Amino acid sequence: MKKLSNCKVVSLLFATCLGAPAWAADSTPLSFGVISQRSPLLAAQFWNPILHYIGKRSGVPLELKLAKTGPEHAEMVHRGEYSFIYSNHNFTRQNDRVGYSVFARPNQPAIRGEIIVLADSPIRDVADLRSREVVFPSQVAFVGYTVPMDMLVRAGVKVNPLFAGTQEGAIAQMVSGRAVAAGVNSQVAQAYAKRQNINYRVLWRSEEYLDIPLSAHPGIPKDKVNAVRDALISMSDDPEGRKILAEAARLFHLESPFGFVAARDAEFNNVRRLYRTSPVEESRQ
Repeated sequence: MKKLSNCKVVSLLFATCLGAPAWAADSTPLSFGVISQRSPLLAAQFWNPILHYIGKRSGVPLELKLAKTGPEHAEMVHRGEYSFIYSNHNFTRQNDRVGYSVFARPNQPAIRGEIIVLADSPIRDVADLRSREVVFPSQVAFVGYTVPMDMLVRAGVKVNPLFAGTQEGAIAQMVSGRAVAAGVNSQVAQAYAKRQNINYRVLWRSEEYLDIPLSAHPGIPKDKVNAVRDALISMSDDPEGRKILAEAARLFHLESPFGFVAARDAEFNNVRRLYRTSPVEESRQ
């Protein structure tokens, strides 16, 4: 797979955000929404080659559609504006009724919510965060906000929350000194730290949650969902697919081999459970 130049990626990214088809001019591409974790440029570099491959193999053209912020992405899920999603916002009480159905997930280790500090930070315990600035991706980030904030609320540790917009942005703000700690997705934090040569220490970590799944809107015909799923999970068995997956893994510093496996809705019941029982979520009702 040839690497896309930054200029080409940005052009493609803006085209997809504006709704112009990136491929398959003889049919309308179905939208593929991605949760806000990294910069739009990195998201495009990662997902566009995968979606292009899936479109060719499945006969179902897919088009990357990125929201500007995490809350905007959550609202678009709530309104059912995406045909397919890579997200966990469909599990909230408000969005579950839309009916998105899980069909696959990355073949990666489980993720955890973490609160991290720089390796040389004097902060040694969660209680040391009381009345201090802690940065999170956004108020709708599951393992980056809901999970760690749920723990802080239940522990009676009141912090001053800041919001960076993305997972990587939260870590960058911690590094810059704007906050003493960050709430993060364990997988994203580990990969970003490798890319940026950041040494950090995990102050607290949650139970495990399966990696963020891929789901389909209930209005998408079952045969199209199945075609996309089959093409996705068979990528690692195809030389071209393996090459694309290897490049994606290198880009995000993910564990190799990277690929996708079939998944079911019930495997994410612990995500739904926290969304329904957390005082953090109840305060937003």
